[in-house]
Amino acid sequence: MRSVMGSKKLMLSSKASLPFKTANKDKRQSLHIKQKRARDSIKRDERFRRKREEDRDPRLKEDRLKRNIPLTLDRKRVWDEVDENITDGLGLSVNIERLKRQRVEEDAADPIKAAVPADIEKDPEEEGSDLDSMLDSASEDEGAEENERSKKPRKGSQRRDPTERATSPSGSMASTNLDLTPESLAAKFPTLFSADPPPVPKVLVTTSINSTLHTEANLLTTLFPHSVYIPRSAHRYGHKFSMQEISSFATNRKYTAVVVLREDLKKPTGIDFVHLPQGPTFHFSISNWVEGRKLPGHGNPTNHLPELILNNFRTPLGLLTAHLFRTLFPPQPDLQGRQVVTLHNQRDYIFLRRHRYVFREKRTTEKSVVGPDGKEVKGAEGIRAGLQELGPRLTMKLRRVDKGIQRGRPGEVEWEWKGGMEKQRTKFQL
Repeated sequence: MRSVMGSKKLMLSSKASLPFKTANKDKRQSLHIKQKRARDSIKRDERFRRKREEDRDPRLKEDRLKRNIPLTLDRKRVWDEVDENITDGLGLSVNIERLKRQRVEEDAADPIKAAVPADIEKDPEEEGSDLDSMLDSASEDEGAEENERSKKPRKGSQRRDPTERATSPSGSMASTNLDLTPESLAAKFPTLFSADPPPVPKVLVTTSINSTLHTEANLLTTLFPHSVYIPRSAHRYGHKFSMQEISSFATNRKYTAVVVLREDLKKPTGIDFVHLPQGPTFHFSISNWVEGRKLPGHGNPTNHLPELILNNFRTPLGLLTAHLFRTLFPPQPDLQGRQVVTLHNQRDYIFLRRHRYVFREKRTTEKSVVGPDGKEVKGAEGIRAGLQELGPRLTMKLRRVDKGIQRGRPGEVEWEWKGGMEKQRTKFQL
């Protein structure tokens, strides 16, 4: 028996691992270390070999960077197919900007529409329907073609690379265009989408009944300009005012919005925005609340009116949410204060940050500013921007939109988050 086992030839792999598993723990650890060192050595040799080749031919690096595009959930984002029955589109994941662009390209490609003189007046009803409609006339044909292509089997060499599989370009850092709001959505919420200049915002900040979040509520008054905090009664015999009564009180005193901070276990867990005088009401959940004094290297905010940045709100529901935040900040900021409030939407999570910025000269050890294409931005070769976070820092997620002021009845709930909406990880609501 020993001669048979001794006659077997043990083949060592290229990663210095034996062809069998040993029961000895110390030997397993040493084999794992040898395997990891060999694997790291192979990767390091490959990396240095690629670097030598790219130094000889810089075009190899450019081609590699073009192919090496990470396939994230944002790049795999899918959109709903639209039809003629669309009204406001709150429950649909529709890219308004892309649909508008496709309609303009179709009108430019149609020789009959292109030949019509611009001075011919259109019927106002037809013109409004064109602006309001979110229907893509070629979406059905394109969808049918995509279904036919998906049914055909692909060979291994014909599989799409990550760049081709990405259904939409990465627009997570794109600024939100508030001019693309559908007219049906504007007609449903006329107070948010008024053509008149918005009034100077005046915000009333309060909390839930018997709340302990007085410090956090006072921090919100430094975030929203022209805001004041009024605590709700905590006395056992005090009158517990409802949201309808608080909103009526605020409307009579020329407030434009009411912000209600909700808590659980003495921590902020939600925030409600009531747009006065008649709504709508937005309910958000809060996570990752961090006060400014707990941030490393934080600064102290001043009384200057901040600038507002809204990023990546692309669907009708996202535009509605962006218009809500726009009404909370004055349209004319104080630029000398150099303060900016950023509301960045990423996978239906809204990240709120407040910074103070400064423009300075680029140091010799710093790299130049590059754009999305990886090339240096012209005109900003010697300029860099420094940021100092002021706080507070929090993450919000939209849970419900009510048409009125208080929690709406089943017929008054415009949109509500449900667990099944996240079953498809590549589909987002905002």
